[in-house]
Amino acid sequence: MGFKRRDFIKLSGLAMVGLKNNSSFAEIFREIEMSDIKKLVELFEQKFVAHPWHGVTIGEDSPNIVKAYIEINPTDQIKYEIDKPSGHIFIDRPQKYSNIVPALYGFVPQTYCDNLVADFCMEKSGRTGIVGDADPLDIIVLSERNIDRGNILVDCIPVGGFRMIDGGEADDKIIAVLKDDQAYGKITNIEDVPNMVLDRVKHFFLTYKSNPNNDGSDKKVEITDTYGHEEALEVIKLSNQDYLNKYGNVNQDFEAALAALVK
Repeated sequence: MGFKRRDFIKLSGLAMVGLKNNSSFAEIFREIEMSDIKKLVELFEQKFVAHPWHGVTIGEDSPNIVKAYIEINPTDQIKYEIDKPSGHIFIDRPQKYSNIVPALYGFVPQTYCDNLVADFCMEKSGRTGIVGDADPLDIIVLSERNIDRGNILVDCIPVGGFRMIDGGEADDKIIAVLKDDQAYGKITNIEDVPNMVLDRVKHFFLTYKSNPNNDGSDKKVEITDTYGHEEALEVIKLSNQDYLNKYGNVNQDFEAALAALVK
């Protein structure tokens, strides 16, 4: 018996209230054929908004072209962040001082900075005792257009990055250009980004946590070096693998769980 949309609606209602042991829940699943599993996954994707970190894919052409979820734009005087459990955007804090992010700033979905990213940071910087910051990989996206909103997804092309160490944690910042941007869209390597633009971005990252009172409360932040296109792609691949090691492949795991319930 084929899986019906009305069954999906009923199943969703049961799932939302957590009635996993309800007999009607089991009865619905017994009616699902294996060939309908992929359709069920598609219906879930259509029915519910995807989590920006877990539910949005990194991009079919990753790491050459990646999705970026933008949390902050250059007009913001508030530091917005993704709430990891829910996927909603929330106010982390008002910007304390005069530093304003100079470009679109967010993260790459389905990435995570853990052991592989930390090991690569130590290998390239010569430092020891570095750990991953346990966050998605940060990305800043350059565009000549004034994009005045966050909570959006953009396609972008990584061109390089900053190897940043924040309080002993690997905290790489990927530099990317907005895909098809008239001014930046043809850039393929960080060497082609104007020096003043890079200096502005670097200055932001080195100073946005600085305390003007010089009372010793600053968290030590440093950029050990600036790297190019190929190294940026490697950091993206490693962070994606760190994510898979931590969370697995969400779509595949969901499909496998549904298939197991059918049996």
